[in-house]
Amino acid sequence: MLMEYLKVFLVGGVICSIGQILIDRTKLTPARIMVVFVLMGAILTAFGLYKPLVEFGGAGATVPISGFGYTLVAGVIEEIDKIGFLGIFSGGVKATASGIAAAIVFGYFAALVAKPKLK
Repeated sequence: MLMEYLKVFLVGGVICSIGQILIDRTKLTPARIMVVFVLMGAILTAFGLYKPLVEFGGAGATVPISGFGYTLVAGVIEEIDKIGFLGIFSGGVKATASGIAAAIVFGYFAALVAKPKLK
């Protein structure tokens, strides 16, 4: 069990460290870095390179934003296998629906609790 936690920590730590390096060493905005991570997760999944990382690191690979790109592409691939061409349009949405819904619900609750101020 301890080894599983170590794997998750190492994989998630490496992904987050890459993000921190991009923040510190480039002039990319946080939004662009987020897009880069989603795209890299999607591209690595399309080439079959992200799934072994998920199998090794578990939540350390799926929780960061690159895991969203992985889930999108994995859902599309799965739906294409099930229903064919139309899976391109429905697969990503089906695979990520619960995560998107959770983000909306928790974002709403955070907005109820927070007291934002104009700058």
